[in-house]
Amino acid sequence: MTTELLSYEDALASYDPVMGLEVHVELGTKTKMFCGCSTELKQDANSQTCPTCLGLPGALPVVNEIGVESAIKIGLALNCEIAEWCRFARKNYFYPDMPKNFQTSQYDEPIAFNGYLDVQLEDGEVFRVEIERAHMEEDTGKSTHVGGATGRIHGASHSLLDYNRAGIPLIEIVTKPIEGAGERAPEVAKAYVAELREVIKALGVSEARMDKGQMRCDVNLSLRPHGTKEFGTRSETKNVNSLRSVERAARFEIQRHAAVLKDGGKIVQETRHFHEEDGSTTSGRIKDNAEDYRYFPEPDLVPVAPAREWVEELRAALPEMPRVRRNRLREEWGVSEFDMQSILNAGAVDPIVATIEAGAPSDQARKWWMGELARHANESGKALDELGITPAQVARVCELVASGDLNDKLARQVLEGVLKGEGTPDEVVEKRGLKVVSDDGALTTAVQEAIAGNAAIADKIRGGKVAAVGALVGAVMKATRGQADAARVKELILKELGVEG
Repeated sequence: MTTELLSYEDALASYDPVMGLEVHVELGTKTKMFCGCSTELKQDANSQTCPTCLGLPGALPVVNEIGVESAIKIGLALNCEIAEWCRFARKNYFYPDMPKNFQTSQYDEPIAFNGYLDVQLEDGEVFRVEIERAHMEEDTGKSTHVGGATGRIHGASHSLLDYNRAGIPLIEIVTKPIEGAGERAPEVAKAYVAELREVIKALGVSEARMDKGQMRCDVNLSLRPHGTKEFGTRSETKNVNSLRSVERAARFEIQRHAAVLKDGGKIVQETRHFHEEDGSTTSGRIKDNAEDYRYFPEPDLVPVAPAREWVEELRAALPEMPRVRRNRLREEWGVSEFDMQSILNAGAVDPIVATIEAGAPSDQARKWWMGELARHANESGKALDELGITPAQVARVCELVASGDLNDKLARQVLEGVLKGEGTPDEVVEKRGLKVVSDDGALTTAVQEAIAGNAAIADKIRGGKVAAVGALVGAVMKATRGQADAARVKELILKELGVEG
């Protein structure tokens, strides 16, 4: 059934949106959060389990030190205070995909709290998103619902459970209520998750691939009439897994809430499912409050009390933060904020940096990654770093162009060959015979043939219409299969016709 929506403009004319974003980050540790089972996925179902993560009687958990370290790094990068003492709790409700039937998490004593992250919007405006907390917990298993049309539990004949993912370390990062964004609320949501993803990647604690479920966002949204302070009833759109979808989910919920309120209805506090195909959300389940989870301290784990010396060592070792790095690179490369945002959106910052480090000029590195390679990525539906070409190989193509061995047309063919697995750039050049024809003797013959075959154009050039030389250059380039240096061809044509360039 189609949900009736109020137009976005009408919704914002009457209401102020208030958001809360909860982002789950799957850590890249080798073992699970509370046991020694491998976190390597794509293994046989239920093969990466043990008595602890299966919740068998008598099995006791042990905290993953790297998981704690990663949580502290994230907290520090988000300008949070790091707790001197914190502990885990049991979060209880029916978990079909968590064999213990509770989740080990943190409740009122998180490891990091009271932080912020400044995010830059597309027009350069900086918006500060305040962080309530970042806490440690574990992931659930995976349910596969079989026999239905939608892949969801409704209508399925049975469900399959794989506990390999149960117990993988998660960090949940929760914002404070995001107010004052107005009509830009969906854009702020997208920009925040994008910046958070870059921070996580810079820390090296997770690949933060949203398409692989390593990072996912719950979008909480409510509306309140202009001029009021009390928050409205919120909805929570669960497990949104792309930046574009975060923005679309926030926008849809603003319009849906406004339509319900305008008609005199009441918003139900519930979880909702996001649908990629049309950007809509549908009802999930009535949302429990915190007290419904029956939290109590985890009796089998000792409190975590990170030494201040350790925290300060981790602070001192933090890498350059993404926003600072981008501003530095933008100045070094001499590009606009708009162009830098495009490079960021394409996931090209790191490949370009690595290509420059491999010896390529910055303008050439940007040209190939944001041009030909970005086109291949879009057509194949892959990220740039999944294309099968390395920054060093792109730098080699740049070197071949700079030396005159390749022109841009031939360089594109070389890149295509590398992407198809035909070898290194030099091997592709050799196999395909792609070097620029630089022998003046061979070029002069091609030039003379082009002049003879286009006498009328040659007469125009002799008569002073030098711009017409492009047609003869094109004829020579066609005859040499694009393997001539166009600038040198032009020189030879004008010389042959006795015309000064």
